[in-house]
Amino acid sequence: MNRIYLDHAATSPVHPEAAEAMRPYLTEMFGNPSSTHHFGRQSRSGLDRSRRSIAAAIGAAPEDIVFTGGGTEADNLAVLGYVRHHRPKEGGHVITCQTEHHGVLYACRQLEREGIEVTYLPVDEYGRITPLDLQEALRTDTLLVTLMTANNETGVVHPVEEFAAVLNDHPAVFHTDAVQALGKMDINVQTNGVDMLAASAHKFNGPNGIGFLYVRPGIQLDPLLFGGQQERGRRAGTENTAGAVGMSRALELSLEHLQERQENFTGMKQKMSEQLQASGITFHVNGSGTSVLPNVMNISFPDADVEQLLMNLDIEGIAVSSGSACTAGSVEPSHVLTAMFGDTPRSRAAVRFSFGLGTEPAHVEKAAEAVVRVMDRMKAAKL
Repeated sequence: MNRIYLDHAATSPVHPEAAEAMRPYLTEMFGNPSSTHHFGRQSRSGLDRSRRSIAAAIGAAPEDIVFTGGGTEADNLAVLGYVRHHRPKEGGHVITCQTEHHGVLYACRQLEREGIEVTYLPVDEYGRITPLDLQEALRTDTLLVTLMTANNETGVVHPVEEFAAVLNDHPAVFHTDAVQALGKMDINVQTNGVDMLAASAHKFNGPNGIGFLYVRPGIQLDPLLFGGQQERGRRAGTENTAGAVGMSRALELSLEHLQERQENFTGMKQKMSEQLQASGITFHVNGSGTSVLPNVMNISFPDADVEQLLMNLDIEGIAVSSGSACTAGSVEPSHVLTAMFGDTPRSRAAVRFSFGLGTEPAHVEKAAEAVVRVMDRMKAAKL
């Protein structure tokens, strides 16, 4: 069976060129980048080149990039590290959104346990919040605003630049989780106005276990890890040089021909929607009607049992997901879709199709055909 992978928003295959770039740092250039001998200097050189490349890709300076163990750690370092360093003796307030990734939401819940008040902004049926929503939630003691660039489940893109503009006359710092967005859209920290930005390599065809946090100059963070003085004292532990090299090369590749790939993925989404519509099955595309990442398509099938649908699609050779990968195996409805639609069949029966390296129009066509077959089979079984 030729299996079709349409779960790139969960994790993506490592690009062959990124894997090849990593290989020497897993074999002959294995030194600790903090060592001063030849082997250490080799590793340090690769780490420094990677830092410069990543910084250039987002309009930052190399010293503004903190390597982390992934997107969740980057989010935690931004949210917990900033608030813990700057919290007043009394009070303190953070603003986030109900549909954030759990890497942000759970960090905010930890802050609540530490006495910080958190406002969780609601979203509309399209998964959106507005600059006015943010403006109305701001308080004089607001320390941090953390709002993602693009949602990991629906692909809905938020107006980050407009959020940043709201904060121009307010001392609160602005963090964005760009884990799902980087490599799928143009991002420049000099123009989008963010103070901190989190990213993860495995979302754009880099290796697992490596990410980074951009930190605007002058921002102070309490570290989460204690030990050495790596990453300018912001993240202790021997750096993952091979991972950083693979991440930087993958990011370079993801930004080449970006517009062409965006157009191709948009066309694939349109084709899938047309095929499903022609079949007569009931479905809703979540997030349609607003700006959405070109490679993510979240579809609710309210007449279906989503667990059975996913299982049958896997038997058909189609790999997709329900909700975010970080909550795989859970029977609870997606917190993102529940925020959009409440606890309804639409929020309980959603499937995320996401495209990436190696996805062809024929794959999407076969996936749509498989969905129709499975839906028809499940409907007949109920009769």
